[in-house]
Amino acid sequence: MIRDFTSGPVLGSLLRFSLPFMLSNAMQVLYSLVDMFIVNLYLGSRGVAAVSIASQLFVFLTMLCLGFSSGGQVLIAQLIGRGGDPVKLNRTIGTLFSTVTLAGAGITVLGLVTADPVLRLLATPAEVMDDARDYTLVCSAGILFAYGYNMVSAVLRGMGDSRHPFIFILIASILNIMLDWLFIAIFHWGVFGAGLATILSQGIAFFYALIFLMRHRAAFGFDFRWRSFRIAPEILRTLTWLGVPFAIRFAAIHVSMLFVNALVNGLGYQAAAVFGIGVRLDDFVAKVSQGIMLAGATMIGQNFSAGKTDRIARIMHASWFISSVMYMIYLLLLWLFPYHLYGCFTDDPEVLKLVPVFIMAIIWHYPAHVIMRGTNALIHGIGHAWLGLAIAAFDGFVVRLILSWLFGITFDLGFFGFILGYALATWATALPGLIYYLWCPWQRRRAVID
Repeated sequence: MIRDFTSGPVLGSLLRFSLPFMLSNAMQVLYSLVDMFIVNLYLGSRGVAAVSIASQLFVFLTMLCLGFSSGGQVLIAQLIGRGGDPVKLNRTIGTLFSTVTLAGAGITVLGLVTADPVLRLLATPAEVMDDARDYTLVCSAGILFAYGYNMVSAVLRGMGDSRHPFIFILIASILNIMLDWLFIAIFHWGVFGAGLATILSQGIAFFYALIFLMRHRAAFGFDFRWRSFRIAPEILRTLTWLGVPFAIRFAAIHVSMLFVNALVNGLGYQAAAVFGIGVRLDDFVAKVSQGIMLAGATMIGQNFSAGKTDRIARIMHASWFISSVMYMIYLLLLWLFPYHLYGCFTDDPEVLKLVPVFIMAIIWHYPAHVIMRGTNALIHGIGHAWLGLAIAAFDGFVVRLILSWLFGITFDLGFFGFILGYALATWATALPGLIYYLWCPWQRRRAVID
């Protein structure tokens, strides 16, 4: 399961290593789109709006797990770059597993207790409030499964294994599609059934992954003995130093998205529906291209700890090239077939009327996303979590909120203004990252394992 990326060709290695990540992320977005398709087919635009709003809240609740998992990925990648000490790997994996499990238990309680007030804070339309609450509660109850899957995948990514996380998410995706049809079309459980299908599919995939890793514990580098789950204080300090800023960084961007979501929700469920569909479609290319960033971060982490900083520039340039090709293909499809894409998820004429408005506003952030695939891989791979936090906080807590309010409310551009502000704010992350790469002495930083 362990691969060394400190030598050999860069572009070919990045493509091969990132392909399972891209497919994994594509499958994740695919089953969220299937959720949307089936919900629209049987529950209409109101069901789509309810799932869109509640799923954003569910993603927000996973931010703490994503932060610590990302920190674990960086730590493990740098350990591999230094030769992969088996004792340190075992202690790092055990500490990560225990920490994320405890955090997941706490977030479960938080999600169950705060569902109603948070949905009201998001200005959830009254017509979809009950359905949104059902989705939020069932997903909160099973959030530990999502934490477990992300934790295992992060450890494997750090080791250079992209194939097995893809297998796990493929299982979850197929199960989710089957359970969606069963719970919504046959059992008529509505939005609650959509949430239950998501949680059960992730839970089954997580337990499969756990059993698989226990059977291959020697190759995995963790013995699964009870004493190995003890939290090592020095490793916990490093994970916290990395994980907390990563978590806040992810949360900052998502808080801004929830803010924009609340502004859009105030315009009615039609606007909420087109925003939800548009974000899911946009998320497809974003998540697929994010596979480049995840692969690049592991490769950069290994080369950084090995002192091979010359290869890092080549990894970033390869990341930009691949991402550019992907976004150009997506833009072409979006330009030529907008109503075909959105029409898969709704036939409401009032919703479809807003599609050109959404597209003309959102396209401004695609070039910024291309830049971020390289710069975020660098910041992530070298373990500069606090820089990532500062940039994301500036984007999420300042620029995105101000621009969305400015264009939507102050300039009275309404729906178009909210989305335009949301899109332009992405440059507040892309440009500082690019400046850091080009003009700051990142090569002089110490590896986190030091």
